Amino acid sequence: MWKTILRRVLIMIPELIILSILVFLLAKAMPGDPFTGSINPRADPAQIHHLMAIHGLYDPWYQQYWNWVAHLFHGDLGMSYEYQEPVVDLIQQRGANTLWLALFTMVLTYGIGLPLGMYAAHHEGKLQDTLVRVYTYVTMSIPFFVVLVIGIWIFGYALNWFPTSGSVSAQASGLGGTVLSRLDHIILPGLLGALFGTVNIVQYLRSEVIDAKHSDYVRTARSKGVPMKDIYRHHIFRNSLLPIAAFAGYSITGLLGGSIFTEMVFSYPGMGLLFLNAINFRDYTVITALVLLYGFLNLLGTLLSDIVLSIVDPRVRVE
Repeated sequence: MWKTILRRVLIMIPELIILSILVFLLAKAMPGDPFTGSINPRADPAQIHHLMAIHGLYDPWYQQYWNWVAHLFHGDLGMSYEYQEPVVDLIQQRGANTLWLALFTMVLTYGIGLPLGMYAAHHEGKLQDTLVRVYTYVTMSIPFFVVLVIGIWIFGYALNWFPTSGSVSAQASGLGGTVLSRLDHIILPGLLGALFGTVNIVQYLRSEVIDAKHSDYVRTARSKGVPMKDIYRHHIFRNSLLPIAAFAGYSITGLLGGSIFTEMVFSYPGMGLLFLNAINFRDYTVITALVLLYGFLNLLGTLLSDIVLSIVDPRVRVE
């Protein structure tokens, strides 16, 4: 298995190289520049021309790409035109915020989705199952950003239970105060994101459990007198996790990439909001670094999904 993982990692290298070239070219092909309007809407064109020249934006694309790669191998992703900070520092700061929110959302998603899917399947055709299905249908029918706006209006403004912007309160002091303030800022967006994330888990798990309940090996186990709770725990649940495990890696890396809707509505300074602002301000260095990072996370998610799937089902081997 380790040899296969190493081979898959080595295959990622040419894929990332091709991705970096495409991303670099697409970023440079965007209309506009990072300086017009960012300094002063009435800035002298000569000043903008000077800034473009000293930053090498008039150089041929292959020369700009080579310079970018050379700095990349030294851990330098360039300087953000908009924030006037190293891109590495920006990604570290925003990545930490996104990591907290992603972990919290992931724990809630699977903590709610797995029991709810099992509960609905266990009470197939009953009132409990109907209520769970109504919840999934209603959740799927409402756009995610609408729920975010309603949630922030009710729990943030009307009830004033949770903060509506930022990641840490300015009044937080000390390690304990900072952690509690950060947790307070991610509860509402994490909970709303998890409620939407549970829909696919509940539906997949419910369908798989219902199919497994009527399978031959379950009927055989019941005929041998095996308690139903043991059948659920040792047979049905494990086999029903296969389709969910296949998407686990993508879910993890997708959350790490940041949710643009969530971070935009809550003004949460994470990776998603950073990417959106970088596009608005034509911040080429940030755009290139983030898209390359997202590509790496997507490739990593594919590998993680295969590994998780092989752990859940030993018959599956990572190839």
